Amino acid sequence: MNTHDNLTQLIEHTCQTYAELPAYNSAGKTLSYAQVEQQSRYLAQWFQQQSGLVAGDRIAIQLPNIVDYPIVTYAAFRAGLIVVNTNPLYTAREMLHQFNDADVKAIVILDALADKLATVINDTPIKTVIVAAAVAEPTLQEGQFSLNELIRQGERLAPLNAHQASRDDIAVLQYTGGTTGVAKAAMLSHGNILANAEQMNERFDDILTPGQETGICPLPLYHIYAFTVNMVGLFAMGQFNVLIPNPRDLDALVKQIEPFDINYFSGINTLFIGLCMHPGFKALNFSNLKMTVSGGAALTHAAADAWMNTTGCTITEGYGLSETSPVATLNDFKKEEIGSIGRPLSNTTVEIWNENDEPVADGESGEIVVKGPQVMMGYWQRQDETDKCMKRGFFKTGDVGLKLPSGNYKIVDRLKDMIIVSGFNVYPNEVENVLCQHPAICEAAVIGAKDEKTGERVCAYITLKEQIDEQQVSDYCRENLSAYKVPKSIIFMEQLPKSTVGKILRRELRQQ
Repeated sequence: MNTHDNLTQLIEHTCQTYAELPAYNSAGKTLSYAQVEQQSRYLAQWFQQQSGLVAGDRIAIQLPNIVDYPIVTYAAFRAGLIVVNTNPLYTAREMLHQFNDADVKAIVILDALADKLATVINDTPIKTVIVAAAVAEPTLQEGQFSLNELIRQGERLAPLNAHQASRDDIAVLQYTGGTTGVAKAAMLSHGNILANAEQMNERFDDILTPGQETGICPLPLYHIYAFTVNMVGLFAMGQFNVLIPNPRDLDALVKQIEPFDINYFSGINTLFIGLCMHPGFKALNFSNLKMTVSGGAALTHAAADAWMNTTGCTITEGYGLSETSPVATLNDFKKEEIGSIGRPLSNTTVEIWNENDEPVADGESGEIVVKGPQVMMGYWQRQDETDKCMKRGFFKTGDVGLKLPSGNYKIVDRLKDMIIVSGFNVYPNEVENVLCQHPAICEAAVIGAKDEKTGERVCAYITLKEQIDEQQVSDYCRENLSAYKVPKSIIFMEQLPKSTVGKILRRELRQQ
Protein backbone atom coordinates (compact mmCIF):
# COMPACT_ATOMS: atom_id res chain seq x y z
CA MET A 1 0.00 0.00 0.00
CA ASN A 2 1.49 3.32 -1.05
CA THR A 3 1.94 5.97 1.61
CA HIS A 4 -0.43 8.86 0.94
CA ASP A 5 -0.71 12.33 2.45
CA ASN A 6 -4.47 12.03 2.96
CA LEU A 7 -7.48 9.80 2.30
CA THR A 8 -8.37 11.70 -0.90
CA GLN A 9 -5.09 10.60 -2.47
CA LEU A 10 -5.63 7.00 -1.35
CA ILE A 11 -9.15 6.92 -2.85
CA GLU A 12 -8.12 8.42 -6.19
CA HIS A 13 -4.97 6.30 -6.56
CA THR A 14 -6.80 3.07 -5.62
CA CYS A 15 -9.73 3.66 -7.99
CA GLN A 16 -7.33 4.33 -10.85
CA THR A 17 -5.20 1.25 -10.09
CA TYR A 18 -8.13 -1.19 -9.86
CA ALA A 19 -10.62 0.65 -12.14
CA GLU A 20 -12.09 -2.43 -13.86
CA LEU A 21 -12.42 -4.60 -10.74
CA PRO A 22 -15.55 -4.88 -8.56
CA ALA A 23 -15.26 -2.79 -5.37
CA TYR A 24 -18.56 -3.19 -3.49
CA ASN A 25 -21.71 -5.28 -3.61
CA SER A 26 -24.86 -4.88 -1.54
CA ALA A 27 -28.53 -5.73 -2.02
CA GLY A 28 -27.82 -7.23 -5.46
CA LYS A 29 -25.95 -4.15 -6.73
CA THR A 30 -22.23 -4.20 -7.64
CA LEU A 31 -20.05 -1.14 -8.30
CA SER A 32 -16.59 -1.25 -9.89
CA TYR A 33 -13.71 0.87 -8.60
CA ALA A 34 -14.20 3.17 -11.62
CA GLN A 35 -17.89 3.64 -10.75
CA VAL A 36 -17.04 4.35 -7.11
CA GLU A 37 -14.54 7.01 -8.22
CA GLN A 38 -16.98 8.60 -10.66
CA GLN A 39 -20.02 8.68 -8.36
CA SER A 40 -18.02 9.95 -5.36
CA ARG A 41 -16.45 12.64 -7.60
CA TYR A 42 -19.83 13.86 -8.86
CA LEU A 43 -21.18 14.01 -5.31
CA ALA A 44 -18.02 15.80 -4.09
CA GLN A 45 -18.54 18.37 -6.88
CA TRP A 46 -22.07 18.99 -5.61
CA PHE A 47 -20.80 19.28 -2.01
CA GLN A 48 -18.19 21.84 -3.09
CA GLN A 49 -20.30 23.91 -5.47
CA GLN A 50 -23.96 23.66 -4.47
CA SER A 51 -24.34 22.58 -0.84
CA GLY A 52 -23.08 25.65 1.02
CA LEU A 53 -20.72 23.34 2.96
CA VAL A 54 -17.07 24.32 3.38
CA ALA A 55 -13.97 22.27 4.17
CA GLY A 56 -14.00 21.23 7.84
CA ASP A 57 -17.81 21.11 8.13
CA ARG A 58 -19.26 17.94 9.66
CA ILE A 59 -21.51 15.61 7.68
CA ALA A 60 -23.34 12.75 9.41
CA ILE A 61 -23.81 9.43 7.60
CA GLN A 62 -26.68 7.37 8.97
CA LEU A 63 -26.93 4.37 6.66
CA PRO A 64 -26.76 0.59 6.86
CA ASN A 65 -24.20 -1.36 4.77
CA ILE A 66 -25.30 -0.32 1.28
CA VAL A 67 -23.04 0.80 -1.60
CA ASP A 68 -24.05 4.43 -0.92
CA TYR A 69 -22.00 4.39 2.30
CA PRO A 70 -18.54 4.32 0.66
CA ILE A 71 -19.72 6.69 -2.11
CA VAL A 72 -20.74 9.33 0.46
CA THR A 73 -17.67 8.78 2.66
CA TYR A 74 -15.22 9.14 -0.22
CA ALA A 75 -17.10 12.17 -1.59
CA ALA A 76 -16.96 13.83 1.84
CA PHE A 77 -13.18 13.33 2.08
CA ARG A 78 -12.62 14.56 -1.48
CA ALA A 79 -14.62 17.72 -0.67
CA GLY A 80 -12.77 18.28 2.63
CA LEU A 81 -15.68 17.42 4.95
CA ILE A 82 -15.43 15.60 8.29
CA VAL A 83 -17.45 12.36 8.50
CA VAL A 84 -19.60 11.71 11.58
CA ASN A 85 -20.55 8.02 11.56
CA THR A 86 -24.03 7.55 13.01
CA ASN A 87 -25.71 4.32 14.06
CA PRO A 88 -28.99 3.83 12.12
CA LEU A 89 -30.55 2.32 15.26
CA TYR A 90 -29.99 5.45 17.35
CA THR A 91 -33.03 6.81 19.15
CA ALA A 92 -34.10 10.39 18.46
CA ARG A 93 -32.51 11.39 21.80
CA GLU A 94 -29.13 9.89 20.81
CA MET A 95 -29.28 11.54 17.38
CA LEU A 96 -30.01 14.92 18.97
CA HIS A 97 -27.00 14.63 21.28
CA GLN A 98 -24.59 13.56 18.55
CA PHE A 99 -25.67 16.08 15.91
CA ASN A 100 -25.46 18.99 18.35
CA ASP A 101 -22.21 17.82 19.93
CA ALA A 102 -20.52 17.51 16.50
CA ASP A 103 -22.25 20.65 15.11
CA VAL A 104 -23.39 18.62 12.09
CA LYS A 105 -24.34 20.78 9.08
CA ALA A 106 -25.55 18.04 6.70
CA ILE A 107 -26.74 14.44 6.92
CA VAL A 108 -27.09 11.53 4.50
CA ILE A 109 -29.79 9.29 5.94
CA LEU A 110 -31.76 6.20 4.95
CA ASP A 111 -35.32 7.05 3.88
CA ALA A 112 -36.77 4.73 6.57
CA LEU A 113 -35.15 6.90 9.28
CA ALA A 114 -36.32 10.28 7.96
CA ASP A 115 -39.39 10.41 10.23
CA LYS A 116 -37.23 9.95 13.34
CA LEU A 117 -34.91 12.73 12.15
CA ALA A 118 -37.91 15.02 11.57
CA THR A 119 -38.74 14.92 15.31
CA VAL A 120 -35.39 16.48 16.30
CA ILE A 121 -34.01 18.32 13.27
CA ASN A 122 -35.32 21.74 14.32
CA ASP A 123 -33.20 21.46 17.47
CA THR A 124 -29.99 20.68 15.54
CA PRO A 125 -27.64 22.72 13.29
CA ILE A 126 -28.48 20.49 10.28
CA LYS A 127 -29.32 22.52 7.17
CA THR A 128 -29.05 19.87 4.44
CA VAL A 129 -30.84 16.49 4.48
CA ILE A 130 -29.88 13.99 1.76
CA VAL A 131 -31.93 10.80 1.56
CA ALA A 132 -30.79 7.41 0.27
CA ALA A 133 -32.81 4.25 -0.29
CA ALA A 134 -31.59 0.64 -0.25
CA VAL A 135 -33.40 -0.25 -3.48
CA ALA A 136 -35.71 2.27 -5.24
CA GLU A 137 -35.68 6.07 -5.29
CA PRO A 138 -36.48 7.45 -1.81
CA THR A 139 -39.70 9.20 -0.86
CA LEU A 140 -38.71 12.77 0.02
CA GLN A 141 -40.13 15.15 2.59
CA GLU A 142 -40.17 18.88 1.94
CA GLY A 143 -36.70 20.42 1.53
CA GLN A 144 -34.88 17.08 1.27
CA PHE A 145 -32.57 15.94 -1.52
CA SER A 146 -32.30 12.53 -3.17
CA LEU A 147 -28.73 11.19 -3.06
CA ASN A 148 -29.00 9.70 -6.57
CA GLU A 149 -30.33 12.99 -7.94
CA LEU A 150 -27.41 14.94 -6.41
CA ILE A 151 -24.92 12.56 -8.04
CA ARG A 152 -26.66 13.22 -11.38
CA GLN A 153 -26.59 16.99 -10.75
CA GLY A 154 -22.92 16.85 -9.77
CA GLU A 155 -22.03 15.32 -13.12
CA ARG A 156 -23.01 18.58 -14.84
CA LEU A 157 -20.90 20.80 -12.55
CA ALA A 158 -17.33 22.09 -12.94
CA PRO A 159 -14.53 19.54 -12.34
CA LEU A 160 -13.67 18.72 -8.73
CA ASN A 161 -10.95 20.70 -6.99
CA ALA A 162 -10.07 17.79 -4.69
CA HIS A 163 -9.36 18.89 -1.13
CA GLN A 164 -5.83 17.99 -0.01
CA ALA A 165 -5.96 17.59 3.75
CA SER A 166 -2.82 17.26 5.86
CA ARG A 167 -2.25 14.05 7.83
CA ASP A 168 -3.11 16.05 10.99
CA ASP A 169 -6.52 17.24 9.76
CA ILE A 170 -9.58 15.53 11.28
CA ALA A 171 -11.17 12.98 8.92
CA VAL A 172 -13.72 11.33 11.20
CA LEU A 173 -15.52 12.02 14.47
CA GLN A 174 -16.10 8.52 15.83
CA TYR A 175 -18.49 8.41 18.77
CA THR A 176 -17.64 5.85 21.39
CA GLY A 177 -20.43 3.69 22.79
CA GLY A 178 -20.98 5.92 25.78
CA THR A 179 -20.55 3.02 28.21
CA THR A 180 -18.93 5.40 30.69
CA GLY A 181 -21.67 8.04 30.44
CA VAL A 182 -22.33 10.55 27.67
CA ALA A 183 -21.12 9.44 24.21
CA LYS A 184 -18.05 11.42 23.13
CA ALA A 185 -16.23 11.62 19.80
CA ALA A 186 -12.71 10.42 19.14
CA MET A 187 -11.03 12.81 16.68
CA LEU A 188 -9.40 10.57 14.07
CA SER A 189 -7.11 12.33 11.61
CA HIS A 190 -6.33 11.39 8.01
CA GLY A 191 -2.96 10.25 9.35
CA ASN A 192 -4.51 8.07 12.08
CA ILE A 193 -6.74 6.16 9.65
CA LEU A 194 -4.10 5.89 6.92
CA ALA A 195 -1.55 4.60 9.44
CA ASN A 196 -3.93 1.96 10.77
CA ALA A 197 -4.89 0.78 7.28
CA GLU A 198 -1.19 0.56 6.38
CA GLN A 199 -0.42 -1.35 9.59
CA MET A 200 -3.22 -3.85 8.95
CA ASN A 201 -2.30 -4.29 5.29
CA GLU A 202 1.27 -5.18 6.29
CA ARG A 203 -0.23 -8.21 8.04
CA PHE A 204 -2.77 -8.93 5.27
CA ASP A 205 0.02 -8.94 2.67
CA ASP A 206 1.14 -12.33 3.98
CA ILE A 207 -2.20 -13.93 3.17
CA LEU A 208 -4.15 -11.85 0.60
CA THR A 209 -3.21 -11.08 -3.01
CA PRO A 210 -4.05 -7.47 -4.03
CA GLY A 211 -6.96 -7.18 -6.47
CA GLN A 212 -7.87 -10.86 -6.29
CA GLU A 213 -9.92 -11.51 -3.15
CA THR A 214 -13.61 -11.36 -2.23
CA GLY A 215 -14.62 -10.69 1.35
CA ILE A 216 -17.77 -10.50 3.43
CA CYS A 217 -18.37 -7.39 5.55
CA PRO A 218 -21.28 -8.06 7.94
CA LEU A 219 -20.08 -5.55 10.53
CA PRO A 220 -21.58 -2.07 10.11
CA LEU A 221 -19.47 0.53 8.32
CA TYR A 222 -20.42 3.16 10.92
CA HIS A 223 -18.36 1.06 13.37
CA ILE A 224 -14.68 2.00 13.16
CA TYR A 225 -13.56 -1.63 12.72
CA ALA A 226 -15.30 -2.13 9.35
CA PHE A 227 -14.79 1.53 8.42
CA THR A 228 -10.98 1.35 8.59
CA VAL A 229 -10.34 -2.33 7.80
CA ASN A 230 -12.86 -2.80 4.96
CA MET A 231 -13.54 0.67 3.57
CA VAL A 232 -9.93 1.91 3.71
CA GLY A 233 -7.45 -0.98 4.13
CA LEU A 234 -8.98 -3.79 2.07
CA PHE A 235 -10.31 -1.22 -0.42
CA ALA A 236 -6.73 0.06 -0.87
CA MET A 237 -5.67 -3.52 -1.72
CA GLY A 238 -8.21 -3.63 -4.57
CA GLN A 239 -10.36 -6.25 -2.87
CA PHE A 240 -14.10 -6.86 -3.43
CA ASN A 241 -16.17 -6.09 -0.32
CA VAL A 242 -19.62 -7.71 -0.12
CA LEU A 243 -21.59 -5.51 2.32
CA ILE A 244 -24.27 -7.12 4.50
CA PRO A 245 -27.00 -4.61 5.49
CA ASN A 246 -28.50 -6.72 8.30
CA PRO A 247 -26.28 -9.44 9.80
CA ARG A 248 -28.95 -10.32 12.38
CA ASP A 249 -31.06 -11.88 9.61
CA LEU A 250 -28.93 -15.01 9.19
CA ASP A 251 -31.15 -16.48 6.45
CA ALA A 252 -30.71 -13.34 4.32
CA LEU A 253 -26.98 -13.19 5.12
CA VAL A 254 -26.45 -16.77 3.91
CA LYS A 255 -28.43 -16.03 0.69
CA GLN A 256 -26.31 -12.91 0.03
CA ILE A 257 -22.96 -14.67 0.36
CA GLU A 258 -23.97 -17.88 -1.45
CA PRO A 259 -23.08 -16.62 -5.00
CA PHE A 260 -19.54 -15.60 -3.98
CA ASP A 261 -16.30 -17.52 -3.66
CA ILE A 262 -15.27 -16.17 -0.25
CA ASN A 263 -11.61 -15.50 0.58
CA TYR A 264 -11.96 -13.44 3.77
CA PHE A 265 -14.59 -12.79 6.42
CA SER A 266 -14.69 -10.22 9.22
CA GLY A 267 -16.97 -10.84 12.16
CA ILE A 268 -17.59 -10.97 15.88
CA ASN A 269 -17.95 -13.80 18.37
CA THR A 270 -21.77 -13.83 18.49
CA LEU A 271 -22.02 -13.88 14.69
CA PHE A 272 -19.56 -16.78 14.35
CA ILE A 273 -21.59 -18.85 16.82
CA GLY A 274 -24.91 -18.04 15.11
CA LEU A 275 -23.62 -18.87 11.62
CA CYS A 276 -22.07 -22.16 12.73
CA MET A 277 -25.49 -23.28 13.95
CA HIS A 278 -27.18 -22.30 10.65
CA PRO A 279 -27.72 -25.27 8.27
CA GLY A 280 -27.58 -23.05 5.15
CA PHE A 281 -24.23 -21.59 6.20
CA LYS A 282 -22.77 -25.02 6.97
CA ALA A 283 -23.67 -26.12 3.41
CA LEU A 284 -21.61 -23.34 1.74
CA ASN A 285 -18.26 -23.95 0.04
CA PHE A 286 -15.36 -22.61 2.14
CA SER A 287 -12.50 -24.20 0.20
CA ASN A 288 -10.97 -20.80 -0.63
CA LEU A 289 -11.55 -19.06 2.72
CA LYS A 290 -8.06 -17.87 3.74
CA MET A 291 -8.68 -15.37 6.50
CA THR A 292 -11.25 -14.68 9.21
CA VAL A 293 -10.68 -11.67 11.45
CA SER A 294 -12.48 -11.08 14.75
CA GLY A 295 -12.71 -7.86 16.73
CA GLY A 296 -15.09 -5.81 18.84
CA ALA A 297 -15.58 -8.40 21.61
CA ALA A 298 -13.64 -11.28 23.13
CA LEU A 299 -13.37 -14.40 20.96
CA THR A 300 -14.27 -17.57 22.87
CA HIS A 301 -12.67 -20.99 22.37
CA ALA A 302 -16.16 -22.34 21.60
CA ALA A 303 -16.63 -19.91 18.69
CA ALA A 304 -13.12 -20.49 17.31
CA ASP A 305 -13.58 -24.29 17.44
CA ALA A 306 -17.04 -24.17 15.84
CA TRP A 307 -15.75 -21.91 13.02
CA MET A 308 -12.78 -24.18 12.37
CA ASN A 309 -15.03 -27.26 12.26
CA THR A 310 -17.51 -25.54 9.92
CA THR A 311 -15.21 -23.63 7.55
CA GLY A 312 -11.76 -25.17 8.00
CA CYS A 313 -10.40 -21.64 8.68
CA THR A 314 -8.86 -20.28 11.86
CA ILE A 315 -10.11 -17.02 13.40
CA THR A 316 -7.49 -14.31 13.91
CA GLU A 317 -8.41 -12.07 16.83
CA GLY A 318 -7.36 -8.45 17.00
CA TYR A 319 -7.93 -5.72 19.54
CA GLY A 320 -8.55 -2.02 19.42
CA LEU A 321 -10.92 0.82 20.21
CA SER A 322 -12.50 3.79 18.47
CA GLU A 323 -9.67 5.82 19.99
CA THR A 324 -7.02 3.71 18.19
CA SER A 325 -8.61 3.93 14.71
CA PRO A 326 -9.21 1.00 15.80
CA VAL A 327 -6.60 -1.79 15.61
CA ALA A 328 -3.72 -1.92 18.12
CA THR A 329 -2.85 -5.64 18.23
CA LEU A 330 -3.49 -8.68 16.04
CA ASN A 331 -2.67 -12.38 16.22
CA ASP A 332 -0.35 -13.84 13.59
CA PHE A 333 -2.30 -15.58 10.82
CA LYS A 334 -2.29 -19.38 11.12
CA LYS A 335 -0.34 -19.12 14.40
CA GLU A 336 -3.19 -17.79 16.51
CA GLU A 337 -3.07 -18.05 20.28
CA ILE A 338 -6.77 -18.31 21.13
CA GLY A 339 -7.61 -16.28 24.21
CA SER A 340 -4.98 -13.68 23.31
CA ILE A 341 -5.32 -10.46 21.30
CA GLY A 342 -1.98 -11.01 19.55
CA ARG A 343 0.99 -8.68 19.31
CA PRO A 344 1.17 -4.95 18.56
CA LEU A 345 1.02 -3.73 14.96
CA SER A 346 4.13 -2.06 13.50
CA ASN A 347 5.16 1.25 15.12
CA THR A 348 2.81 0.49 18.04
CA THR A 349 3.90 0.25 21.67
CA VAL A 350 1.68 -1.58 24.17
CA GLU A 351 2.43 -1.49 27.90
CA ILE A 352 0.67 -2.70 31.04
CA TRP A 353 0.44 -0.04 33.78
CA ASN A 354 -0.47 -0.11 37.46
CA GLU A 355 -2.75 2.41 39.19
CA ASN A 356 0.19 4.87 39.40
CA ASP A 357 0.60 4.83 35.59
CA GLU A 358 3.88 2.90 35.84
CA PRO A 359 4.71 -0.24 33.81
CA VAL A 360 4.40 -3.59 35.63
CA ALA A 361 6.52 -6.71 35.20
CA ASP A 362 5.71 -9.10 32.31
CA GLY A 363 2.98 -11.52 33.36
CA GLU A 364 1.42 -9.11 35.86
CA SER A 365 -2.00 -7.64 35.08
CA GLY A 366 -2.77 -3.94 34.82
CA GLU A 367 -4.29 -1.40 32.46
CA ILE A 368 -3.46 -1.79 28.76
CA VAL A 369 -2.03 1.44 27.29
CA VAL A 370 -1.28 2.06 23.60
CA LYS A 371 1.03 4.46 21.77
CA GLY A 372 1.29 4.70 17.97
CA PRO A 373 0.40 6.69 14.84
CA GLN A 374 -3.17 5.31 14.95
CA VAL A 375 -3.95 6.81 18.40
CA MET A 376 -6.56 9.58 18.19
CA MET A 377 -5.80 13.29 18.47
CA GLY A 378 -8.11 13.47 21.50
CA TYR A 379 -11.83 13.80 22.23
CA TRP A 380 -13.79 16.43 20.29
CA GLN A 381 -14.26 19.50 22.54
CA ARG A 382 -13.51 17.41 25.68
CA GLN A 383 -10.04 18.41 26.82
CA ASP A 384 -10.84 17.22 30.35
CA GLU A 385 -11.67 13.72 29.08
CA THR A 386 -8.61 13.73 26.80
CA ASP A 387 -6.36 14.64 29.74
CA LYS A 388 -7.78 11.75 31.79
CA CYS A 389 -6.94 9.08 29.22
CA MET A 390 -3.75 10.39 27.56
CA LYS A 391 -0.50 10.12 29.56
CA ARG A 392 3.03 10.54 28.09
CA GLY A 393 1.66 9.92 24.59
CA PHE A 394 -0.08 6.68 25.64
CA PHE A 395 -3.83 6.14 25.46
CA LYS A 396 -5.22 4.47 28.60
CA THR A 397 -7.74 1.93 27.30
CA GLY A 398 -9.61 1.08 30.50
CA ASP A 399 -8.98 -2.60 29.73
CA VAL A 400 -7.16 -4.89 32.15
CA GLY A 401 -4.59 -7.14 30.49
CA LEU A 402 -1.22 -8.81 30.73
CA LYS A 403 1.69 -9.83 28.52
CA LEU A 404 1.98 -13.57 27.88
CA PRO A 405 5.31 -15.47 27.65
CA SER A 406 4.74 -15.71 23.85
CA GLY A 407 4.88 -11.90 23.54
CA ASN A 408 1.15 -11.76 22.80
CA TYR A 409 -1.21 -9.82 25.04
CA LYS A 410 -4.32 -11.06 26.78
CA ILE A 411 -7.31 -9.05 27.99
CA VAL A 412 -8.45 -9.99 31.45
CA ASP A 413 -11.35 -7.52 31.51
CA ARG A 414 -12.64 -3.98 31.52
CA LEU A 415 -11.62 -2.06 34.64
CA LYS A 416 -15.21 -1.12 35.33
CA ASP A 417 -16.63 -4.62 34.71
CA MET A 418 -14.46 -6.26 37.35
CA ILE A 419 -16.42 -7.87 40.21
CA ILE A 420 -14.93 -7.87 43.72
CA VAL A 421 -16.14 -10.78 45.88
CA SER A 422 -14.85 -10.68 49.48
CA GLY A 423 -11.78 -8.79 48.27
CA PHE A 424 -11.07 -11.20 45.39
CA ASN A 425 -11.10 -9.91 41.82
CA VAL A 426 -13.46 -11.75 39.46
CA TYR A 427 -13.20 -11.00 35.75
CA PRO A 428 -16.49 -11.62 33.90
CA ASN A 429 -14.70 -12.72 30.69
CA GLU A 430 -13.11 -15.67 32.49
CA VAL A 431 -16.44 -16.90 33.90
CA GLU A 432 -18.19 -16.36 30.55
CA ASN A 433 -15.50 -18.33 28.76
CA VAL A 434 -15.94 -21.29 31.11
CA LEU A 435 -19.74 -21.17 30.79
CA CYS A 436 -19.57 -21.08 26.97
CA GLN A 437 -17.50 -24.27 26.92
CA HIS A 438 -20.43 -26.22 28.39
CA PRO A 439 -22.03 -28.12 25.47
CA ALA A 440 -25.57 -27.03 26.40
CA ILE A 441 -24.79 -23.29 26.76
CA CYS A 442 -24.97 -21.01 23.72
CA GLU A 443 -23.99 -17.61 25.16
CA ALA A 444 -23.31 -16.14 28.59
CA ALA A 445 -22.97 -12.71 30.18
CA VAL A 446 -21.67 -12.21 33.71
CA ILE A 447 -22.13 -9.14 35.92
CA GLY A 448 -21.71 -8.21 39.57
CA ALA A 449 -24.57 -7.43 41.93
CA LYS A 450 -24.47 -5.97 45.46
CA ASP A 451 -24.28 -8.54 48.23
CA GLU A 452 -24.64 -7.87 51.98
CA LYS A 453 -22.15 -10.58 52.87
CA THR A 454 -19.44 -10.50 50.19
CA GLY A 455 -19.73 -6.93 48.82
CA GLU A 456 -20.63 -8.25 45.37
CA ARG A 457 -21.84 -11.56 44.00
CA VAL A 458 -21.44 -13.06 40.54
CA CYS A 459 -24.60 -13.28 38.38
CA ALA A 460 -24.73 -15.23 35.11
CA TYR A 461 -27.26 -14.69 32.31
CA ILE A 462 -27.35 -17.63 29.90
CA THR A 463 -28.95 -18.74 26.63
CA LEU A 464 -29.15 -22.47 25.92
CA LYS A 465 -28.73 -24.88 23.00
CA GLU A 466 -30.40 -27.64 25.02
CA GLN A 467 -32.20 -27.87 28.35
CA ILE A 468 -30.22 -27.92 31.60
CA ASP A 469 -31.03 -26.61 35.09
CA GLU A 470 -29.32 -24.16 37.44
CA GLN A 471 -27.83 -26.94 39.56
CA GLN A 472 -26.08 -28.51 36.55
CA VAL A 473 -24.60 -25.12 35.60
CA SER A 474 -23.49 -24.49 39.17
CA ASP A 475 -21.86 -27.94 39.48
CA TYR A 476 -20.04 -27.42 36.16
CA CYS A 477 -18.72 -24.02 37.31
CA ARG A 478 -17.49 -25.48 40.60
CA GLU A 479 -15.44 -28.00 38.64
CA ASN A 480 -13.80 -25.26 36.59
CA LEU A 481 -13.65 -22.14 38.77
CA SER A 482 -12.52 -21.13 42.25
CA ALA A 483 -15.48 -20.99 44.65
CA TYR A 484 -15.60 -17.17 44.77
CA LYS A 485 -15.94 -17.03 40.94
CA VAL A 486 -18.92 -19.42 40.77
CA PRO A 487 -22.15 -17.55 39.87
CA LYS A 488 -24.47 -17.25 42.87
CA SER A 489 -27.44 -16.54 40.62
CA ILE A 490 -28.07 -18.10 37.22
CA ILE A 491 -30.76 -16.63 34.98
CA PHE A 492 -31.84 -18.34 31.75
CA MET A 493 -32.91 -16.00 28.92
CA GLU A 494 -34.30 -16.37 25.41
CA GLN A 495 -31.67 -13.90 24.18
CA LEU A 496 -29.08 -11.56 25.64
CA PRO A 497 -29.22 -7.80 24.99
CA LYS A 498 -26.75 -6.82 22.26
CA SER A 499 -25.50 -3.70 20.52
CA THR A 500 -25.91 -3.32 16.77
CA VAL A 501 -22.37 -4.64 16.35
CA GLY A 502 -23.30 -7.80 18.27
CA LYS A 503 -21.56 -6.98 21.56
CA ILE A 504 -23.38 -8.34 24.61
CA LEU A 505 -24.49 -5.34 26.70
CA ARG A 506 -23.65 -6.11 30.30
CA ARG A 507 -24.83 -2.64 31.36
CA GLU A 508 -28.42 -3.48 30.30
CA LEU A 509 -28.34 -6.59 32.45
CA ARG A 510 -27.15 -4.50 35.39
CA GLN A 511 -30.23 -2.31 35.04
CA GLN A 512 -32.67 -5.24 35.26
